[in-house]
Amino acid sequence: MFQECSNRRAADTGKQAHASMIVSGFEPTIFVTNCLIQMYIKCSSLDYALKVFDKTPERDTVSWNAMVFGYAGCGNMEAAQSMFESMPEKDVVSWNSLISGYVQNGNNRMSIDVFLKMTGAGVESDRRTFSLIFKACSALENYGVGIQVHGLAVPKGFDHDVVSGSAILDMYAKCRKLGESLQFFREMPERNCVSWSAVIAGCVQNEELVGGLELFKEMQQEGVGISQSTYASVLRSCAGLSAVRLGAQFHAHAIKAGFRSDIIVGTATLDMYAKCDCLLEARKIFNSLPTHNLQSYNAMIIGYARRYRGLEAFQVFRLLMKSGFGFDDISLSGAFSACAMMKGYLAGIQVHGLAIKSIFWTDVCVANAILDMYGKCGALMEAHFLFDEMEIRDAVSWNAIIAAYGQNGYEEATLSLFVWMLRWGMEPDDFTYGSVLKACAGRQALNCGMEVHNRVIKSGMGFDLFVGSAIVDMYCKCAKVEEAEKLHDRMEEQQSMVSWNAMISGFSSAEKSEEAQKFFSRMLEMGVKPDSFTYATVLDTCANLATVGLGKQIHAQIIKHELQSDVFISSTLVDMYSKCGNMQDSRLMFDKSPKRDFVTWNALICGYAQHGLGEEALRVYDKMQVEGVKPNHATFVSVLRVCAHMGQVEKGLHYFYSMSSDFGLDPQLEHFSCIVDILGRSGQVSHALRFIHEMPFQADDVIWRTLLSICKMHGAVEVAEEAANSLLRLDPHDSSAYILLSNIYADAGMWDQVSKMRRVMKCSGMKKEPGCSWIEVKSNLHMFLVGDKAHPRREQIYENLDLLLAEMTWAGYVPDTDFVLMDEDTEGEHVEELISCTS
Repeated sequence: MFQECSNRRAADTGKQAHASMIVSGFEPTIFVTNCLIQMYIKCSSLDYALKVFDKTPERDTVSWNAMVFGYAGCGNMEAAQSMFESMPEKDVVSWNSLISGYVQNGNNRMSIDVFLKMTGAGVESDRRTFSLIFKACSALENYGVGIQVHGLAVPKGFDHDVVSGSAILDMYAKCRKLGESLQFFREMPERNCVSWSAVIAGCVQNEELVGGLELFKEMQQEGVGISQSTYASVLRSCAGLSAVRLGAQFHAHAIKAGFRSDIIVGTATLDMYAKCDCLLEARKIFNSLPTHNLQSYNAMIIGYARRYRGLEAFQVFRLLMKSGFGFDDISLSGAFSACAMMKGYLAGIQVHGLAIKSIFWTDVCVANAILDMYGKCGALMEAHFLFDEMEIRDAVSWNAIIAAYGQNGYEEATLSLFVWMLRWGMEPDDFTYGSVLKACAGRQALNCGMEVHNRVIKSGMGFDLFVGSAIVDMYCKCAKVEEAEKLHDRMEEQQSMVSWNAMISGFSSAEKSEEAQKFFSRMLEMGVKPDSFTYATVLDTCANLATVGLGKQIHAQIIKHELQSDVFISSTLVDMYSKCGNMQDSRLMFDKSPKRDFVTWNALICGYAQHGLGEEALRVYDKMQVEGVKPNHATFVSVLRVCAHMGQVEKGLHYFYSMSSDFGLDPQLEHFSCIVDILGRSGQVSHALRFIHEMPFQADDVIWRTLLSICKMHGAVEVAEEAANSLLRLDPHDSSAYILLSNIYADAGMWDQVSKMRRVMKCSGMKKEPGCSWIEVKSNLHMFLVGDKAHPRREQIYENLDLLLAEMTWAGYVPDTDFVLMDEDTEGEHVEELISCTS
């Protein structure tokens, strides 16, 4: 009866039987007493088992072994060890019970120590002993001890035993000796499903995924039954190979074999679908499982996190919290990754609180995940405090804190942390160099970047795909495009999309739009497929050069590659068409955009503003408000410029003050410059000057130049002089200040001052920067400078220009020579030439 209750874990029935035995006065034999002790142990009633054990007058080895086993099973190894040491006599089962307890509780080193004491005590080991010790060596990945224990097993013949043999081949596989594991497997005289499962799992653990699948096929051919662990291994192989179709076949095979509701097979299946980016199928499997465990929840959390679906990952984590299964380091790492993706600072703090209360608080992987979360949420103070408190820091910890500062724009702190990392003796990896090079690029710290580049070369990572691209980007951002191009060309086979994009973007940023377009053509010739960033950058160069023909060709490629729904691309198309003078197509692109962010709206508003369509620009701004899109600083620059051109002073001031009151945006220098322009155009020049003096920060050259231009419109000489002096204090060699002030003096008839300005410019060697224009004709770009003599068709151009000037003169046009700055010996004919070149 006690044995039946033990098998069924029927504690209440067992207690009733025990009570009946006591009431009846039956004196149990030692065999019955041992059955009673074992019943209580298996029913997790260790206190009752101990009471029976203590009241037993005569105990045999079985009684003691049962208690050792019971304490070990519940994790109380101190009590198990004490009970073991109190035993009057110990047999192999006693030693095995203690060894098993240490293995089950993760103290594998102690289990090996007990085995050595057992051998020293002269107790003969059995196959159970060897199986346990091989399992301990597997967990420790201790090949040296494992091979010695194997040597002990051979004389006893246990290497031919299927149980011990399976443990041996598993040990070799876990110790990264797959060749020896496979060799031992082939030499085994007898194999069962455990042997096959162990060797297949060994292949998967050693990244021999195809080999594991081939062994599964061989196993099927030999007619060996398949266990749940075998299915789990082959499904992991499919996940590693991203072979979703083969994984789906194994899924069907497992269902036919009766494992539809098995939690282990179900978890491996949903993990396979998740890693193959089939999250919908993974969630279906998860929902269909009759029961869940911690591993199934973890598989879903990590699956969502890997695909940057932070909200879903966090929702599954919340379900896990309600399930009662608890959590582990994997659950916490996934939850922190989800919070990082969502930038969910408050949720991250709550999960951090859970981690502190758990045993995983000191786990370095969990701490690294918390660091990453705080960094991506912009909570640098919390991240640095956590980093300082960490007892153990690995390379990932340093990378996380360095990236945290880099991602939040603290480039100087990023570089300081990198130096600190080197002083601590930590060796940087590719991720470290990527973050540090990005910081150098952000600060345009060329010297620092070159030092890092030198260290990269010495480390042997100069041609690493990721690091090489980061170096190219750094040189581009530091305006060393030629150096970047040399490095890019040296990379050859390692040229990545990031490297190509860095080069194209570098040329564009250096105002070398034509070179950027040539590099793009070269990229296409080499068969490299552009991405969204590439197209957006090249479209930007088309906008800069007004090469609408090339822009349309790139637009066609974008449609061909089905990238037009990308919000980044659609915004750039709106901007490109507007800057090329085609507002109709710009509006069409805007209307067809499936997704619009503030950049898309800004591009259209800016386009209308640049084309003088102020009313339309303001209507788009109002519609932007209705659709709930929050404007940013760039939006208000365009809106204020519209108000300036329309002469809408009150409306302009309203928009200016609404930036901070309605949207929490602090006005920047550009916005103050627009208000100066608005006030000045309305004739309120003195008000504009007073507004500049009341600004919360120092006016820059743009604001003073704006005021100077306004003074030209209204003839405000005194204000113009103050503006020019302020402008020259900022840049004494700014020729535009002299030219604008000279024109204002000329307009006021102050010719002595005009002459003075001319002499100052001549003595300083300053000249007016020549104007430049360009036009695209039949895919060829033609550029012109004032007085250009270099164009191959200059004679035809000047012949037509002379005809136009003759017609203008015949029509009564008289050139205004008041504002032409000349030397005193300039002849009248040369004056006409200057005027014709600038008209």
